[in-house]
Amino acid sequence: MANDQRLLGFVAAMTRLVQATSDEDALIAGATPLMRDLVTHDDWLPDAMAASHPQYYQQHLLYGDPLDRFSLVSFVWGPGQKTPVHDHTVWGIIGMLRGAENGQRFAPDAQGHWKPTGERATLQPGDLDIVSPARGDVHEVSNAIDDSVSISIHLYGGNIGRVARHAYVPGTSTVKTFVSGYSNLLAPNLWPRPAA
Repeated sequence: MANDQRLLGFVAAMTRLVQATSDEDALIAGATPLMRDLVTHDDWLPDAMAASHPQYYQQHLLYGDPLDRFSLVSFVWGPGQKTPVHDHTVWGIIGMLRGAENGQRFAPDAQGHWKPTGERATLQPGDLDIVSPARGDVHEVSNAIDDSVSISIHLYGGNIGRVARHAYVPGTSTVKTFVSGYSNLLAPNLWPRPAA
């Protein structure tokens, strides 16, 4: 059974943080230890939010702030699954919970064609990565394990399922706008049920 209090505590702490500031650097600095603590413990993610799909990675909404100041999402990667090259347009912190995840940054070359830049990074459980338009926002992510499911937890500075973002075709200057939505229709109930 999932530890409801760990997820509830994270949401409460993030809500206090976004009430105190809207400065991106301050939000990332304040949210980083919260995310590190969350993904250091693997006792809180509801089973339904860890469910994989045989063809597509799953983006399960865990919590969406009612004022769209932040959202928390579980990404569930089946073997061989990966994202297109994409951006976020808002800041984000990615934390690895189970398995491993590869991330490759992309940038345009002199002709405006999108190419890999820097080394591919592999996140292990407990590792974090940060994305934002100010720090580097375009990447491709994939399951680093060939024969099992991996799960990462993503915190974003907006309701990522409703944000208009961009996908980039590697080796070209082609850019497509998309809105990702979520794999689940409803977020889990964060509030503990009253004792019977």
